[in-house]
Amino acid sequence: MKTQTVKPALLLCLWITLSLVATPWAHAEKADRDKPINLEADTATVDDARKISIYEGNVILTQGTLQIRANKLVVTEDAEGFQLGTAYGNPASFRQKREGYDEYIEGYALRIEYDQKKDLVQLFSQARMKRGGDEARGSYISYDGKTEFFQVLGGKETATANNPRGRVRTVIQPKQKSAAPATGSSSLKPAENIANPRD
Repeated sequence: MKTQTVKPALLLCLWITLSLVATPWAHAEKADRDKPINLEADTATVDDARKISIYEGNVILTQGTLQIRANKLVVTEDAEGFQLGTAYGNPASFRQKREGYDEYIEGYALRIEYDQKKDLVQLFSQARMKRGGDEARGSYISYDGKTEFFQVLGGKETATANNPRGRVRTVIQPKQKSAAPATGSSSLKPAENIANPRD
């Protein structure tokens, strides 16, 4: 495997892939944004004039707790400086720790896209997202980070013998209940060492 050294200017282009972790269930680990980006691929093609970078062959991007794996990662930048990243795989995947929790968010699809300008994450074909025991599956999953709108669509490609119409499938675990306050009476006793304020 060849490891390509990425110029600092390209790190901004790679930043869009980090936003793939913007999931409907929770915020990603904030400290990851301050960690170095490590990228490995068999090949890397960078065209600064056209503002496009293509990484192919066992692509692994890591930054802190974030890990993205794909067969191919394409990063483009528009005239305003916004990036669009597309990860392809069989499936492509991302995994990142949730902020403030000891659990990870995971996403899988044949194609994962992130549009920085719209703050929109889309998972196409055999889409699946997981957080702890919660899971959503469908033909297509999208999450709008600006409006926090989450959508899962079914389709023919998600059809199975047990699900011939390709309906959306979700599993949502029951939330842990807070511990109830202790019941029982407690007797109040007067304080022995407190002086009367009138004295």
